[in-house]
Amino acid sequence: MRYLYIVGASGSIGRQTLDIVRANPNEFKVVGLSLGRDLKLAKEIIEEFKPEIVCFREEKCELSYNPKIVYGDQGLLEVSKYHNAKYDDEVFVNALVGISGLLPTVYAIKSKKTICLANKETLVVAGDIIKSLVKEYNVPLVPIDSEHSAILQCLQGEKKNEVRRLLITASGGSFRNRTRDELTDVTVSDALKHPNWKMGAKITIDSATMMNKGFEVIEAHYLFDMPYDKIEAVLHPESIIHSMVEYNDGTIKAELGTADMHTPISYALRFPSHNNLESDNLDIFNLDLHFRKLDYKRYPCLLYAYMAAKSGGIYYAVLNAANEAAVKLFLENKIKFLQIEDIIYNEITDTKYQNIEYNLDNIISVSKEIMNNIFKKYGD
Repeated sequence: MRYLYIVGASGSIGRQTLDIVRANPNEFKVVGLSLGRDLKLAKEIIEEFKPEIVCFREEKCELSYNPKIVYGDQGLLEVSKYHNAKYDDEVFVNALVGISGLLPTVYAIKSKKTICLANKETLVVAGDIIKSLVKEYNVPLVPIDSEHSAILQCLQGEKKNEVRRLLITASGGSFRNRTRDELTDVTVSDALKHPNWKMGAKITIDSATMMNKGFEVIEAHYLFDMPYDKIEAVLHPESIIHSMVEYNDGTIKAELGTADMHTPISYALRFPSHNNLESDNLDIFNLDLHFRKLDYKRYPCLLYAYMAAKSGGIYYAVLNAANEAAVKLFLENKIKFLQIEDIIYNEITDTKYQNIEYNLDNIISVSKEIMNNIFKKYGD
C-alpha cells in the first residue's frame, strides 16, 4: 500500500490521479488532499476518499466525518508535512499550478515523502535547491509530465555518459498551423482549444506560446543532470512519441502512447513498474508521424527559457513570474496573446535582478514583486 498526499486534487492532474486510486483501492490510499474553490466537487472527492487531512482555500464544506481541516497557503504546507507513523510508504503528488507549488514540495521532501511532480514551477524556479534537498533527505523525485516520464523510461538501464541528447517533443499547441501574423487578434477561447491534450487553462496557454516546452527543457536539465546544449525541443504534431533519447552510437529510443495523462501518472506512482492501467491502446498500424525543428522566431518563448537558463540564479524565477502574470492577464482578456512574449522578454532582459541572491526567500519575494508590478501595469 502506498499512502498519497495530493495537492491540487481538484485540477486536471489531481482528478486523473484519483482515477487511478479509485481503480486500485488495494494499492493506494489517500491520506491528504488540497482542493480548489468548487466546494461541491470538493465534497464529492473528500466523501469518496476519506482523507485524514484536507486543505481548503478559504471556506470548507459540510462533511459526514471530521478530518483535520486547514486553509490557504499555510494549509498546503500542513498537508505537505503531515505524517502518520503507521504509514511507511508516503507519496506526495504535487499537481498545483504556479509558484504556489514550490514550498509544498520543499516541505514534502523534508518529510521524506516520495515526490511525484507535476508542478513545473518547482524545478523551473528552484531546481538547484530542490536537487540539493532531494539528495540531503534521500527521497525519490519522479516526474509526472508525459515528456519527462518518456525520457525517464528511455533512460532505464542506460548509461548517462552515453547520451548524445534528449529530444523533448512538442505538439505545437493551439496555433501550430498559424503564422505569427495570424496571432495578432486570437482569443482566449481560440487558445484553449488544444488539438491533442485535455489540460488546465494555464498549461494550455503555455503550450500555445511554447513556454511550456521551455519550462520542460529546464526541468529536464535538473531531472536528468543534462547540460542545456544536450536538450532539444522538437515539433511533433501527433503527440504520439512523448519524447526521445539519442545515444552516442546514433540509436534513438522513444516512448509512444496515446495522449492520456493517466499513463505517466500511473508510471510515476508505481515507478518503475508498468502495472495494469485501463487506457486506449495505441493503434500502431495507422501511425503517421512527423517531426520539424522549432523556430525561435515563431516561438520566441522557447528561446527566452534558454536565455533565462544562461543567466541562471534568480532569473529562473523572473522567467516564471513574468510568464505566470502574463498568462493570467491574457486569460482575463486584459492583454493580447502576443503581449505575453513582450512581458516575458522585458523582465528577463532587465539587469536589475543580477545581484539578487538565489535562495528560497528571494525566489518567492521577487516572484511576488514581479507579478504585482505586471498586474498593476497591465491589469487596469
